[in-house]
Amino acid sequence: MADSRLKRRVVVTATGVATCNGLDTASFWDSLIHGRTGVGPITQFDTSAYGTTFAGTVPLSDLEIAESIGGDSKTARRKDRFVLLALRAAHEAMTASGLDYQNWADPFRVGVIVGAGIGGLHTIEGEIAVMVERGPRRVSPFLVPKMIVDSAAGDISISYGAKGPNFCITTACATATHCIGAAYQHIASGICDIVIAGGCEAPITPLGVAGFNSIKALSTRNDSPQSASRPFDAERDGFVMAEGAGILILEEYEHAKARGAEIVGEIVGYACTGDAFHETAPDPEGTAGAAAMRLAIADAGIDREAIGYFNAHGTSTKLNDATETLILKKVFGDHAYKMAVSSTKSMTGHTLGAAGGVEGIASLLTLKHGIIHPTINYQTPDPDCDLDYVPNVAREQQVEYALSNNLGFGGHNACLVFKRFSD
Repeated sequence: MADSRLKRRVVVTATGVATCNGLDTASFWDSLIHGRTGVGPITQFDTSAYGTTFAGTVPLSDLEIAESIGGDSKTARRKDRFVLLALRAAHEAMTASGLDYQNWADPFRVGVIVGAGIGGLHTIEGEIAVMVERGPRRVSPFLVPKMIVDSAAGDISISYGAKGPNFCITTACATATHCIGAAYQHIASGICDIVIAGGCEAPITPLGVAGFNSIKALSTRNDSPQSASRPFDAERDGFVMAEGAGILILEEYEHAKARGAEIVGEIVGYACTGDAFHETAPDPEGTAGAAAMRLAIADAGIDREAIGYFNAHGTSTKLNDATETLILKKVFGDHAYKMAVSSTKSMTGHTLGAAGGVEGIASLLTLKHGIIHPTINYQTPDPDCDLDYVPNVAREQQVEYALSNNLGFGGHNACLVFKRFSD
């Protein structure tokens, strides 16, 4: 096990969320514990020719998001939707943190590590149409700054004067977990005192939906969108695409304590591995996925039996859910059957690069409030998925440690260990 004495303690002092079932942390958590999904029909474009006609859309226009962070129509026009979602979540988190960002003691010790899996898909599609219809000279000068995947990290840094490490990690659906893990390491090792970390995504576009449809990744339960995301259920038929953002304020414990910050929870372990197996499918043996979990637990310096809750990647696809269940059995043995397991995606849909941020926040709130949110739409047991998935109804249960897991196309595995905060 890792020697925890060699690491500075890392706590989370605030969070910000924007998802289809919650426009802030409070509403998001209320939806989770009451089993409410935000999935519904796609209304942004005509889906009559699509195999999938629904998604998890954040119920705000670009202008409404811009205005909610003190911007205007110019802000909405000059930033892609994935960046606007990140800025909204960051605004909530920074406001809740109580940090005086206009008077940093040392702005070079304040970092931003925020990523996206895809980036500015809305902008790319729109400007390609402009070029085809009106010619290359009519392409917007904002195309490049709007579409590049590091724009969210850059704009958050600019908004809050954070001059420390500022970068973006892109590892598909493991993106936000890698970003939070890197932020944790930057603080634990002494490089930073504060890091704004997480992920964002806005993939609900004609091309985005068509692309995921073409690889048969999406559910086609068009007659019942709200029951389409059903992780670990035998009748699952694919994931539900969604947009959103999840941002956490990570802070060194003594720094947070000195300013009297309210602490949401603690991050005590992180690890990542690569499957080296396939572009889109998980390794059916789960070797690298299991290694990531073991390494994260070792980094936390705890025994595996200390983990009481597992926030699953739980995409509602045949391969992911069965493989993730197998990995849990490999890592935890008999204890796998004693842990509570649930999938936030059953209610949010799959927010791709934002998933680890959204689900990390769900894990922290589970520890803080002593309530484990359910996996909704669980109706038909699958013999290959035989663990305790907290079906359909939330459970009151005090948990000391939670493990949050995310996987990404390309074979990316990332895990975080959260601890219920105590002095």
